[in-house]
Order: sequence, then structure tokens, then C-alpha cells
Amino acid sequence: MKLDSQRTTRIYQKLLRVAPELRQTMEHAKSKVSGLMDLNLDVLEHSQIYMRIALSHYWLHPSGDMIPDPDMEIAVFLDDGLAEALTYQDAFTYEAAYLDGVILPILEVHTRLNEFLEQWLDNLAEQGHVLPIGR
Repeated sequence: MKLDSQRTTRIYQKLLRVAPELRQTMEHAKSKVSGLMDLNLDVLEHSQIYMRIALSHYWLHPSGDMIPDPDMEIAVFLDDGLAEALTYQDAFTYEAAYLDGVILPILEVHTRLNEFLEQWLDNLAEQGHVLPIGR
């Protein structure tokens, strides 16, 4: 297996459908679509050429806790027009495409997370989610 640069380009383009002003988002943004879970974007790291963001839905557990389902960290290479999944978490699972300190991803996990991210972004766009510029 090898990294799929076509997929990371598609993910970037699909991300911009949901977050067209991504470069200008400095901290967070939220999209609300009636009848659906809110979509949250949090900027974890930001420079001129790179962003690390988290996209998430949260649901209210009967205990009162907010549970991520899903919550993904995504690397965005702004000048190259590429984006890739770094992590995935939900109420039951946590997966990371990269081990700490390792440059190359775990290809099976990386592929699975990026396949999910690409489909999720398609679903979000179809549902009408658009993240406004956040502070």
C-alpha cells in the first residue's frame, strides 16, 4: 500500500465545500442545520501553510456528558491543497494514523480513516453544513 495523493487532494476540495473560508478560521466555527447534529471545527494549529483542525459532532449522553461521534483531527496543507486524517474517535474507539515521532503513517489505519473522512465530508455537504469564518 502507498499514500493516495489523489484522495488527499479530494479530501481538501471536499473540506473546502464544508469550510470555504478555512484559511481565515482562527479558533473555531460551528454549522447548524435544522434537525441534524451541529458540526464543530476547532483550529488546533495554524500557520501560513499548515493547519491542524478537529471536526466533530457531539451528542448529549444521559449522564449529561457531551460525547464525540465522530471527532477527527485533520492535517491541512494549505499551499499544496492536501488534507489527511490524523485521528478518529467516537464513544467507543480511538485510532491514530501516525505513531508519536514516526513520519510515515500506519497505512491500513491511514487508508481507513481517510476513506471515512472523504465519505463524511460528502455527507456533511449533502446535509447543507457550511462552516462560517470563526474567531
